[in-house]
Amino acid sequence: MKFEKISFWVLILLFGALMTMSSMLYLTRQPAMVQALHQLGYPEYLLSILGTAKLLGVVALLQTRYAVLKEWAYAGFTINLIGASWSHAATGESPMVPLVLLLILAASYLLWKQGAVSNLTFNMKKTRLTEI
Repeated sequence: MKFEKISFWVLILLFGALMTMSSMLYLTRQPAMVQALHQLGYPEYLLSILGTAKLLGVVALLQTRYAVLKEWAYAGFTINLIGASWSHAATGESPMVPLVLLLILAASYLLWKQGAVSNLTFNMKKTRLTEI
C-alpha cells in the first residue's frame, strides 16, 4: 500500500510540475508556444484559456478534500491531452509527448482510485461541489 501512495504522489507531482511549466509558458506567451499554436492552426488567445485552465487543474489535482473536483480535473486534462494528441497527429507532428502525459495521468488516476476506495481517503459528505 505504501508503494502505491508513493507512486501516486510521484506521478501526480511530475504531471503537475509539467502542466504548471506548460501553463507558465502559455500565460507568458513565449514565442515558441505562439509559433507552435499557429502551426497547429489555433488562435493565439487560446494560450490564455489553456494556461489558466491548466493552472486551475493542477490545483484541483493536488487538493485532497473534494473528490468530485479532482475527478473533473482528471477529465479536463484527459480531454486536453486527447485533443493535443489529435491536433499534433492531424498536422503531421508526433503526438508522443501528449500521449506520454496521458499515460502518466491515467496511471495516477488508477492509483488514486485504488487508494481512495481502499483507504476511504475522502469523506463522502465533502465530495459535493456545493460545499466548496
